[in-house]
Amino acid sequence: MANLDPIFGIHADAMNVQRRRMEVLSANIANADTPGFQARDVDFAAALSSAARGSTAGTAPRQLTTDPRHIPLTLDNLGGPNGGPLAYRVATQPSVDGNTVDVQVEQARFADAALHYQASLQFADGRIRGLMTAITGQ
Repeated sequence: MANLDPIFGIHADAMNVQRRRMEVLSANIANADTPGFQARDVDFAAALSSAARGSTAGTAPRQLTTDPRHIPLTLDNLGGPNGGPLAYRVATQPSVDGNTVDVQVEQARFADAALHYQASLQFADGRIRGLMTAITGQ
């Protein structure tokens, strides 16, 4: 997708990050009854501090910014497809079996990730429709 960055901006990468987050959250929901399962999520605070230091998993970060003064964020440090950091969530209610999944919290966070994914998808769709209109003249 790197070739399409001028067209789609950060939205192509944002969809990848939200997709990865939805995968993690759905795994949490699927394991809600598994004894000892620890709920996980993308750790944005760690991603931000890692990006501020300018290093990710031994490689130079791919900049997703519009200005050199912005803090670069990468898919690697956002829990992206290359296996970035995932944080264990602190349980809101203790359970006897050690499971930290709260299904209502996971469903709300999944809905939030899906909403962000849909917003980026609609932006990309608008860009494609605009380009098609410019090409065809209709």
